Amino acid sequence: MAQKKGPTKGSGGKHRGKLRGRGPTPRAEDRVYHKAYKAKQQALKRQAADPRLAARRRADRFGGDPSDLVIGRNSVLEALRVGVPSSQLYIAARIEHDDRTREIIKLAGKEGLNLLEADRLEMDRIAHSGNHQGIILKTQPYEYATLADLAEKAEHHASAMAGVGGAAAMAARPLFIALDGVTDPQNLGAVIRSAAAFGASGVILPERRSASVTAAAWKVSAGAAAHLPVARVVNLTKAIEGLRERGYYAVGLDGGGRALVGETGFESDPLVVVLGSEGKGLSRLVRETCDVIAGIPISSSVESLNASVAAGISLYAVSTARRKAGDVQTAQ
Repeated sequence: MAQKKGPTKGSGGKHRGKLRGRGPTPRAEDRVYHKAYKAKQQALKRQAADPRLAARRRADRFGGDPSDLVIGRNSVLEALRVGVPSSQLYIAARIEHDDRTREIIKLAGKEGLNLLEADRLEMDRIAHSGNHQGIILKTQPYEYATLADLAEKAEHHASAMAGVGGAAAMAARPLFIALDGVTDPQNLGAVIRSAAAFGASGVILPERRSASVTAAAWKVSAGAAAHLPVARVVNLTKAIEGLRERGYYAVGLDGGGRALVGETGFESDPLVVVLGSEGKGLSRLVRETCDVIAGIPISSSVESLNASVAAGISLYAVSTARRKAGDVQTAQ
């Protein structure tokens, strides 16, 4: 008897798996046996050999924050002379040496820096510019102090000098400069330099909307950043309030102040001089936190002073007031 054609009774989904698809067909360039695959591999080899792409890969390996770079022969030489903490010196291959490059290499050797030779394409990539003159210096990230460390160190120094008495003890009393909204690193560097010159205890910066101690600030400070501690705080208003709880007074420098800088009556006390940005001045909350707002008498034809200039004038005024107070104590 002939068997009936058709599906066998009870077979169900016995062979269903054989009907499943195997996914989309791979592209020709992804199939190892296809000529398109071989053509793609050859193209990748040619691309890898491209000197521009190779330079880009090597530069990316060296790369970092552009603000940590000092670029150009004069700038690098000045940075090394003032002791900007650095880690690497990039020198263009086949560079034409002069007196500056020879001194740069000598100073870099004394500091134990890594000297790396790079071709022109790599140097352009690292500097994000072609105006590097074949010399790039990579600086180390600045190590900020905490506000508590600054205050404790300043207070300890003041206590140690208290027994001396007179002008020396008065000059050693804690004095901080706080910057509110100063975003130019060169201004910051100039403020640090002035603060160090007049014996300030440190500089206080907010983390947001403020310049950082970059290579540019280091260079303008003329090395003062190596000796004067700088603290960064999350909230400048709370930082000032915390110092006031420790016995400090805060003098805000802004237009329309009811006192003159150096004549507020707080100069002989532990002091925080707060400066705002040029034009905007102090923010509302910082202004309200200060014990007094003081001004610098200037010509009506000038709207405001640069922050670094104002810092220098204020520090000189405080220093003069303290010296006079110390002379009075000595005379008594």
